[in-house]
Amino acid sequence: MRFGCRFSPDSVLTGSNSNNDEAFGPKVNEMNAVNGTTSAGRKTYFGIVSAIVLLGTASTGLTAEETVNTLGEADEIRISRSLRNPVRDKEKYSKLEKSDEIFQALELDGAQTSPSQTENAGYDFWFYTADVVLFNDDDADGFYWGIDLLFDADTWYEVAEVYAVVYLSYEGGPWNETAITDSFLIFGATGDDEYVLVTELMSGYPTGHYDVLIELFDSYDGEFLASFGPGDTSELSFLPLEDFNRDEPFADPPVVVVHGGGGGALSWRTISTMLLLLLGTSLRNNRRRRQEAPIRRSQLD
Repeated sequence: MRFGCRFSPDSVLTGSNSNNDEAFGPKVNEMNAVNGTTSAGRKTYFGIVSAIVLLGTASTGLTAEETVNTLGEADEIRISRSLRNPVRDKEKYSKLEKSDEIFQALELDGAQTSPSQTENAGYDFWFYTADVVLFNDDDADGFYWGIDLLFDADTWYEVAEVYAVVYLSYEGGPWNETAITDSFLIFGATGDDEYVLVTELMSGYPTGHYDVLIELFDSYDGEFLASFGPGDTSELSFLPLEDFNRDEPFADPPVVVVHGGGGGALSWRTISTMLLLLLGTSLRNNRRRRQEAPIRRSQLD
């Protein structure tokens, strides 16, 4: 039986979440993927992470065929980096601790069915709204590797402790787990308990359009409570995404200097003509102002 509240016995209620006290600030345009700021440094880091995963797989005594298959799939190991419920202030994002999550290769074949569809969610919990802002598009191709997700979950209970799992679906394919939140509190149907999850897709996410699914669970026993996806709001559908490794900025085009006879003289002749025209126009305007000045003074007298 529930008596107007729902939370883990070992949790301590501390009132409303202070992360929601500040107003919505400007969106993030950049988050350093590692302590360094260079593209080479970030890609080196994730190369090391992938190598560690491969070494761990090789040490398990797999057969030659299994090892080859594992190595083939390892090229698309998914790595994402998340900030959980930060204050929405771009100046503070870079100072917060980010966590890396490693998943198996993206599943592309299959139906887009809810991972928890067999469970009855009931009517005690629901999502009021969700909002997505995409960021980080270094090559300006319209596909982003940063997802700023905000959602507001509500309940009939006075307070409840929950957590959420976020999934991505590539081009209408099966749902793939991408991030999981910490446990957080929701207070009835208030709008003051919105949760923010900022995720950067570092590797394993091919360029394309993705749908987003959010599932809500009870922190105490893992019970499935509610879900929110592209069928509920267009905010979570057809998002243009790719990972960091596929977002290569365009190099500046080379500057070509052509040395040829006559070309330079023609350019200077054109520039000289334009300057003479501008000078003539300026002289005519000055002469007109001098002629109109006595007329204006006589009208004032």
